[in-house]
Amino acid sequence: MKNTVAYLLVITLFITSCQSVKVVVDYDKSAQFTSYKTYGFLKEGIDRAEINDLDKRRILKSVEAVLTEKGLTKSETPDLLVNFFTKERQEVNINNNNYGGFGYGWGWGWGPNIGAQMNISTSTSIQGTLYIDLIDTTKKELIWQGVGKGSLSAKVEQKDETIQNFVTSILSEYPPQVDSKP
Repeated sequence: MKNTVAYLLVITLFITSCQSVKVVVDYDKSAQFTSYKTYGFLKEGIDRAEINDLDKRRILKSVEAVLTEKGLTKSETPDLLVNFFTKERQEVNINNNNYGGFGYGWGWGWGPNIGAQMNISTSTSIQGTLYIDLIDTTKKELIWQGVGKGSLSAKVEQKDETIQNFVTSILSEYPPQVDSKP
């Protein structure tokens, strides 16, 4: 029973670690985050994002869902403007698994047999970064930025889930838990 539980724990950790998004946030400590009730999108900024329109719509839809869940309302005259931009890079991983041995065996005769097995494997993955900026419309200043980094999937079937995971992970840090003590 202990082996089964340990086995399931290892598999669960492996699966969740492959899909994890590393998130970092920064924010203006003087901003009154509880006063923001509405949001809109910064069209000029989103138009400049260097991704295809399908992925832009996926991100917009995910941001809308998360912010609505947090109690914000989409508005034509918003308190916050949402902007996002992306970066991606291809990562190549090279694994060199060399092993060898020494011993006696059959070969050109009976004698020492030194052998080595070279096993090199390569894999590629696309690493993506999504930046989500929240801008105070009154001050026209950036008040919050969330950055998520993780693996992207090129498979259409997984894109919705991957983008939703990125956006949800990033916006889970909004609003920040601002310490009210001086």
